[in-house]
Amino acid sequence: MDTTTMKKKQQRRRNRGMTLIEIMVVITILGLIAAAVGVAVIPQLNQARRDRAELDIKNIQNALKLYYTKKGNYPDTATGLKGLVDMQALEQIPKDPWNNDYVYMNEGGKPVIVSYGADGTSGGEGNDADISSKDLNSGNAKSK
Repeated sequence: MDTTTMKKKQQRRRNRGMTLIEIMVVITILGLIAAAVGVAVIPQLNQARRDRAELDIKNIQNALKLYYTKKGNYPDTATGLKGLVDMQALEQIPKDPWNNDYVYMNEGGKPVIVSYGADGTSGGEGNDADISSKDLNSGNAKSK
C-alpha cells in the first residue's frame, strides 16, 4: 500500500461522523442527566412556591397594619384586599404562586389571609395544603 491510499482511508474515517449507536448513547446520557435534575429540582420548586405564599401573606399583613393605623379598624370581609389597594397600601391585589386569589376574612376584628395551595380548594395535604396567616402567626406553618 502506498501512502496516498493510506491517507485516503484515514480521511474517510475522519469525515464519516458519528454512528447511530454513538448518537443513541449520547441521547440516553442526556436523558438520564435531565431526569436526575428533574427529580432534584421539582420538590425545590414546590417548596419555593410555598415560601413565596408565606412571604406574600406577611406582606399583606404589613399592609393591613398600615390600614389599621390609618383607619382604626381592618377592612371587612366584603371589602377584602381591595380596601388595601384603594388606600394604596398595596399596588394591586396579589395572586398566590398558583395564580389563585388570596382569601381575606375579618374574623371578629382579626384579619385572616389564606392561600388554598396548589389545588385552589380548602383543605389538602402537601402542595395542596392551605397556607394561613393563623398558622404563620402561631408558628405552625405546614411546609412539605
